[in-house]
Amino acid sequence: MRGLAWTMGDPRRHEAAVRRGVRWARLLSRGGRIRRLPGLLGKWTEARDLPAPPSRELPRLVGQDARMSSREEVLRRVREALGGARGTSSPVPRGYARRLPAADAETRADVLALFTERAADNRAAVRHVAADEAGTAVAAALWGREAKQIVVPADLPFGWLAELDGVRALADAPALDLDTLAGSDAVVTGCAVAVAQTGTVVLDGGRAQGRRALTLVPGHHLCVVHADQIVGTVPEAVGRLDPARPLTWISGPSATYGIETARVEGAHGPRHLEIILIED
Repeated sequence: MRGLAWTMGDPRRHEAAVRRGVRWARLLSRGGRIRRLPGLLGKWTEARDLPAPPSRELPRLVGQDARMSSREEVLRRVREALGGARGTSSPVPRGYARRLPAADAETRADVLALFTERAADNRAAVRHVAADEAGTAVAAALWGREAKQIVVPADLPFGWLAELDGVRALADAPALDLDTLAGSDAVVTGCAVAVAQTGTVVLDGGRAQGRRALTLVPGHHLCVVHADQIVGTVPEAVGRLDPARPLTWISGPSATYGIETARVEGAHGPRHLEIILIED
């Protein structure tokens, strides 16, 4: 190890060692593979072959580029791949479906039903209510989870919490700290748009949605969606959104899969998603 440290400690010694190593590696190779190393190194090649360094890479290994940072090397290769025409935009194919097939969207009710079905497939609970029942539905959902404290955007419509009793509601103004968000049982928000085809709700930080942390830290997200906010497809949703805003696309509770392919919910956000769908 001392010898290695001595060699690596000086750029000239390191460069000389690389040159000799590459030269010996090429002398020992047969058919582009190193199949047997001498001495104690032979144990390494008993179970595996090593590729011989190509001759065209030699200047990069031992010349000035050897002292190039990894970032510079990556950028150099990107520039080479792009060539002289870099910076020009390529045409984007637009042949994908922009609207739902007629069979899936004969009526507006069909679109709402598809959204409910796909959201349920994503393990989200959906409840349809009339406009004057929104407050009762929100209260019932929170009582059902035995919530004691919730957080809400400062501009959440008052009527959504009008029937709530026995639950402390904290407005995110000024911004609540992380411990308060983590200690709250749920968050109630609206959304910017929803997608029937994928059962997705999209938040953009607009009215009744709040900042992104508000909907990522609490374990239960209760989202109120108006029927006229639901579109059929993702392209339709993108057409309604401002790409400059902070967009959060939510398709069911937060979930990931571990190394044993076991589903784990709540790893990166709420483990429960409920949707109150207001049929205006």
